Amino acid sequence: MSLGSGSMEKGKRTPDDIRSSHASSLKGSISLLPTDVTDKKSIVAAEEEVETKFGRLDVLINNAGIIVTPQTDTLTNLHETFEINVFGPAIVTEAFERLLKKLGGSITNRLDPTYKWYKVRDNYYRMSKSALNILAACHKLNFAEWGGKVYVPDGEAGRIMRIQYGARDPRDAADALVQVVTGKRDADIEKSGMVDLDGGVLPW
Repeated sequence: MSLGSGSMEKGKRTPDDIRSSHASSLKGSISLLPTDVTDKKSIVAAEEEVETKFGRLDVLINNAGIIVTPQTDTLTNLHETFEINVFGPAIVTEAFERLLKKLGGSITNRLDPTYKWYKVRDNYYRMSKSALNILAACHKLNFAEWGGKVYVPDGEAGRIMRIQYGARDPRDAADALVQVVTGKRDADIEKSGMVDLDGGVLPW
């Protein structure tokens, strides 16, 4: 397992945390991989390191994302948000697609006035996540020809927790990912690809 991190100082704590809390279930080593999703040279270097060490990539998880909280002008906010939330996953996926091949937010709800979070703004973040969703939808169709699986995790319970309490336990998404990797959610991926962490699928 390679853990990509834009900050080596912050990232180096995570492998230790994983080893201490999941030592009994780990089946391999964990290495830290310097990966700045805003820097193409860093992404290419990360892909080359993975190929040198492992020769292939079984699963790619794009987990980088931000909400720009400091007060900035609109253009700056859009640049910073899209650079990490959309451009980063696009370039990272493009870079690692070759190694993957070797293995052989809802627009509908946003426009529904009865949706409970209809009046919540966060315009730039919503724009970036909508763009990321269509990118994932395109990858789902394009990667199907070589057997690649693409899924987007979410869930109503998760949205409620994020808004009311700050964040949902990341283990929920990790558990769903394990189910995807082991083939237990293939039917949901075939139906949509927007997988609800709590079961079933969601509208794109």
